Order: sequence, then C-alpha cells, then structure tokens
Amino acid sequence: MNIFFTATTLLFLSCNPKADQSKSDTLAVEFSLPKKLKEVSGITLSKDKNTIWAIEDQGNKNVIYGLDQKGNLTNDVLVENTENHDWEDITNDPEGNIYIGDFGNNDNDRQDLAILKVDLKDTSQTTTKVVQTTKFHYEGQVEFPPKKSNWLYDCEAFIEMDGNFYLFTKNRSKGFDGTFLVFQVPNKEGDFGAKLIGKLKLQGGYSDAAITSATVNSTKDKIVLLTHKNIHVLSGFDTNDFSKTKIQRISLNHNSQKEAIVFLDDKTLLIADEKDKKEGGNAYRFNLN
Repeated sequence: MNIFFTATTLLFLSCNPKADQSKSDTLAVEFSLPKKLKEVSGITLSKDKNTIWAIEDQGNKNVIYGLDQKGNLTNDVLVENTENHDWEDITNDPEGNIYIGDFGNNDNDRQDLAILKVDLKDTSQTTTKVVQTTKFHYEGQVEFPPKKSNWLYDCEAFIEMDGNFYLFTKNRSKGFDGTFLVFQVPNKEGDFGAKLIGKLKLQGGYSDAAITSATVNSTKDKIVLLTHKNIHVLSGFDTNDFSKTKIQRISLNHNSQKEAIVFLDDKTLLIADEKDKKEGGNAYRFNLN
C-alpha cells in the first residue's frame, strides 16, 4: 500500500525538549502474580475496579485472566472467536468496555494489526467474544519491514480516550535513540490508516526508553508510559497533536521486564513484570507524587 507523509503532518511532528527527570517513590510489591501469568503483557481494571484483567503475549492462550485485588486468580475468560497473534496491551473506556491490542510487531512486518473490543462486563464470565475489530495500518510505513534504522512500528502500549485509540510505539531500530511515534485510530469497526500525531523521544538506553505499556488518568490530562526502569508522565498534550507534549521521567530504581501498567486511582499505579528464573512475576504499587 502507498502511504505518504503529508506536508501538514511534517510541520507538526517534532522531537520534544529534554524531558524532566525525577527520582522515584518506593516501588512496593503488592502481590505475586499467579503461576499461570508468566508472560503478562497488559493489565486493566473492570468498571467497578474490583477485578484486574490481565493478558499474555504471543505464544500464549487467547484468554483474559481475572484477578482480585490481592492477586488471586478468579477466572479465566476464553475469547472464543479470535487468536492471540501477539496481544501486547489491554485497556478500557469509561463505560467499562475492554479492548485488547493485538499489535505486537517485533519484526515490523505485520499487516494484520488490530484492536479487539470484547464483551466483558460480567466479572463472573468464563467466555467472551470479540464484538468489534478495529484494523489499522501505520501512516508512514510503506515497507514490511522497513530498513532496520527505521524499526519504529512495533507497539506494546495504547489507551482509549474520547472515542479514539492512542498508540505509543516501541523503538526496535538499529542505533536505538529513544524515539517513539504516537498514532491515533478511531474507536470503530473498520480498517483505518493510523494517523501520525507525534514523534517524540525518551532519554536513555533501551531499558530506560523502550515503551511496554500505557495508562491514562480519569481526568485525561496525564498519560503514563512504562519502560523496564522508568515511568514517563506525559502532560500538556493536544489530543490531535502530541508534538508539544511535556514528558517527566521518574526512575523506579528497579530494573525488570515490566510489561503492564494501570491507574488504580489518579495518584496510584499498579505495575506488573514478567517472571524469569531469578526475579519478576509481581505486581507493584507506585504512588505518584
């Protein structure tokens, strides 16, 4: 497919000024994840906030796992009419609808990217179905894969806000420099071109600046991006143009394969990491000052 940057797009895309950096509060273990969840890739909350919904990524089942606030597994919800191609994040909207980001794209060559809306409002469910499929392709990507110096089209992080999805890409380029792209996709059934609305940069190396999950607060004025070592708080953004976004980096003083984040309330985050032989497999509480 032939997709080109427009002159207008090029005018508003720019790298952000050097981000502010802060030291962290304590990253406290809230609970250990169930043994079934070795490769957690996303978490979100039910509308009543009593259930934590969790997913795993490529190579795992097409199942959404329900946890209580102590980390106990309450139910496995089989998503019947789809497959887990590479589920990388999960989010919700104010009405309690749940969305799965099936857009993992490690090799930057996928052409079947999608966001799946599932019918999951009853926390006692054991099965569900996809009720809306939002397919998309990235504005600016014309090669599958592009040159390794431009591997900017993997994604592990998104949110839903005011009828649109916002995707924050994971840089896998040769010569990693922390650059990431922000795309907007309408929350509708169909096949869409993801609109490029920002090109920004996080400071540091891969563990500091490769984005693995995202969450937005209830007032929609702060988006938090997760990396292995930090969180990055975005503010001052325009919903149609992220080029002037302010970014505050907060060190977690902790390095693990953190893959999932959600606001428990507007001052508290829940963060989860994958399990390996020596560490991880936990959910952590983090207080935003």
